[in-house]
Amino acid sequence: MLKVHIQKRRGDFSLNVAIDVPTPGIVALFGRSGCGKTTLVNIVAGLLDADVGHIEIDGVVLDDTRSGQRVRTERRRIGYVFQDSRLFPHLGVLGNLRYGETRARGNGLHIAFDQVIELLGLRPLLQRRTHQLSGGERQRVALARALLSQPRVLLLDEPLASLDAARREEVLPYLEKLRDELAIPIIYVSHEFDEVLRLATHVVLLDQGQVIAQGALELISLHPELRAIVGPDAMGAVLTGSIAAADPHTGLAAVRVGAGVLNVSLGELQPGADVRVQLLARDIILATQPPEGLSVRNMLAGTIARIVSDDAHTDMVYVDIGGAQVLARVTRAALQALALRIWVLVKSVSIRGHAFSAPRPHAPSHSSDI
Repeated sequence: MLKVHIQKRRGDFSLNVAIDVPTPGIVALFGRSGCGKTTLVNIVAGLLDADVGHIEIDGVVLDDTRSGQRVRTERRRIGYVFQDSRLFPHLGVLGNLRYGETRARGNGLHIAFDQVIELLGLRPLLQRRTHQLSGGERQRVALARALLSQPRVLLLDEPLASLDAARREEVLPYLEKLRDELAIPIIYVSHEFDEVLRLATHVVLLDQGQVIAQGALELISLHPELRAIVGPDAMGAVLTGSIAAADPHTGLAAVRVGAGVLNVSLGELQPGADVRVQLLARDIILATQPPEGLSVRNMLAGTIARIVSDDAHTDMVYVDIGGAQVLARVTRAALQALALRIWVLVKSVSIRGHAFSAPRPHAPSHSSDI
């Protein structure tokens, strides 16, 4: 378990957070700039002191103000990756990685050098100088250096914020591999919901230093508090399903979600794979009977579970599709014409961006000594 219960006041800003989540996995701290995300991870890292707090990772207590227990920053075994890579310019790629290894002395070897190199695709870069790297390559080296220090937790403070869209897409698959292949708890700071959608196993919504919601991504994607941060156009249900069949000729795969099936463009993912998709509320059409003669390929039978006012003229409609919920943004005038049982229509091309591999389950992690 990762337990972070802290209070911190800095001038007019007050941070009051209580987080208890299972490990491993990626805990995404999500919110607007200035909501307290970086302050929180700096306290976890030991770079700031909490006024009141308890920080515990898999049974190891790093901070407890009540008992006076505090592990020094350098002994916390924290891997920290910042917005800028902060590589040592006087060392090449290999030198930066070897420095990470020196920080691990006495901690035992859990993550091997070659494992990290292969995981992050760094072998072609080992003989380069840091100024010869692209932004995405620099962040991959920074991730590897942090991993080679054998951390008990990895802190990633908006590690993709300084990259353009192409470089972000280059790095994201490596972060997915870290999540899926290494049993290391990761705290991921972001204000980009696309990154959270792709990576997170647990989401903590922060606003003005307070936790306004937390839970699994599938639940947080439906939470009304999320709208105030991402806006109505980015709201939509996140669904996890499994591929039942794939057609290489059309590029479409049949994904089981709830009691229904979605036809989704999935690239090279194979039947049996677990995937995560987002259905944007703005793209959902509701019907009172199965429509005919339309190009829409996805029709899911459902029942209206609840209705939440969105603005003066629209409502957010939560539709139960049997074991999962879909969110639709509908004008109030149109909603008055709908019955309780409806059909959800989804165009295949409107399913958010891509479908992503769902996080793989890990065996429970064990506590270790400092």
